[in-house]
Amino acid sequence: MAAAIAYSDITPAVPDWLNTGDNAWQMTAATLVSLQSMPGLVILYGSIVKKKWAVNSAFMALYAFAASLILWVLVCYRMAFGDKLLPFWGKGAPALGQSYLIRRAKLPATEHRHSNGTVETPATEPFYPMASMVYFEFTFAAITVILLAGGVLGRMNIKAWMAFVPLWLIFSYTVGAFSLWGGGFLYQWGVIDYSGGYVIHVSSGVAGFVAAYLVGPRLKSDRERFPPNNVLLMLAGAGLLWMGWSGFNGGSPYAANLAASMAVLNTNVCAATSLLVWTSLDVAFFGKPSVIGAVQGMITGLVCITPGAGLVQGWAAVVMGVLSGSIPWFSMMILHKKSTLLQQVDDTLAVLHTHAVAGLLGGILTGLLAEPTLCGLILPVKNSRGAFYGHGGGVQLLKQLVGALFVIGWNIVSTTAILLVIRLFIPLRMPDEELIIGDDAAHGEEAYALWGDGEKYDPTKHGLPNADETTPTRLTNGARGVTIQL
Repeated sequence: MAAAIAYSDITPAVPDWLNTGDNAWQMTAATLVSLQSMPGLVILYGSIVKKKWAVNSAFMALYAFAASLILWVLVCYRMAFGDKLLPFWGKGAPALGQSYLIRRAKLPATEHRHSNGTVETPATEPFYPMASMVYFEFTFAAITVILLAGGVLGRMNIKAWMAFVPLWLIFSYTVGAFSLWGGGFLYQWGVIDYSGGYVIHVSSGVAGFVAAYLVGPRLKSDRERFPPNNVLLMLAGAGLLWMGWSGFNGGSPYAANLAASMAVLNTNVCAATSLLVWTSLDVAFFGKPSVIGAVQGMITGLVCITPGAGLVQGWAAVVMGVLSGSIPWFSMMILHKKSTLLQQVDDTLAVLHTHAVAGLLGGILTGLLAEPTLCGLILPVKNSRGAFYGHGGGVQLLKQLVGALFVIGWNIVSTTAILLVIRLFIPLRMPDEELIIGDDAAHGEEAYALWGDGEKYDPTKHGLPNADETTPTRLTNGARGVTIQL
């Protein structure tokens, strides 16, 4: 009886519209997605790069997470999920006031109408407060910018990056989010992007590739040899990314419902399948399994399932895993090496392949394999289905292709414009003399207490016997390592 009272009482803190279970799951899912970025991608980026870029790479992710949150609550949330301003953009406004944040969550532009004007699906209105919605959607915005950074690690001017993050969030991310999720024209038309295959992954992959081209390449020596500085720590970051994806796809139905359960299972099945297929291809073609390759395969599987995680059957998740472990592998390991155009662009972490190609693949496969009953659970356009299920499902595939073209085109244009404007005031690429040194030149700090790339040994700094205290040094000021006498 006490339990019944605990869950049925209506108080000022528990209004009658609040479902405490849904609210608890949504905040948990938001926290899981946050952990993907901070510390997940901070750790992954800081360890997958060459030692001299560990601090810079981790800091780019850390800065993007913090800057995105402030921009999100100041203006970007309502540009992506607020009232309609344009068919592809919402009206920007702060999401900070108490009266706004404790009201029941609602996405006002998501009401879907029949061609005759009657309402087919009411506006999305979950059973928890707006504050939970604002934070949950922020975590997606933050991880998108951080994933984009993977294309420019190891050479982008940190000051240019600090200017780029807020501008890209405002003028690129919010457009895709409103168009596909917030009630914009692609949402109303019925393009399916369950949890961000287009909004997040195609967007970050294309924008990262464009940014890599405009920023310019790393040093020749870095492009030729760029080993991870800590493979085990890289796996820890990858593990946080994988486990956090349950919140990524499981939270997207905005409730702890059937679609959430399907999404969590499908997400993990597809990721595991993709990892195994990618590893098998590495063994077949190169004679040995690669840990970095396994991580790449894991990521492509997670990305591929994202557009349809709660909308496809379990066997379809396996099919998507097989394809996401092989097609991006082919584009990265074979096609990239034979393409003069792709070779000219220094995409550090291959975000074009792991995110844009895998995200596009997932969107197309969703257009083929989306199951009608599962679609009917959450999609605004009733009778949606993949082409595999007939009865007009082929139209869905066309919608998926058009949606992808819009996201690709918008990100090419917006990312190019933003970087060209920034370049008028701040160099996009660090100068070569700083690229030779790395973290110490960019931040005055180093990741490890060991002498590293670009350091000049100076005995006067360490009080060694008979050192000439007047010996000049070419070292710059900053955090220094420790020399261990063996």
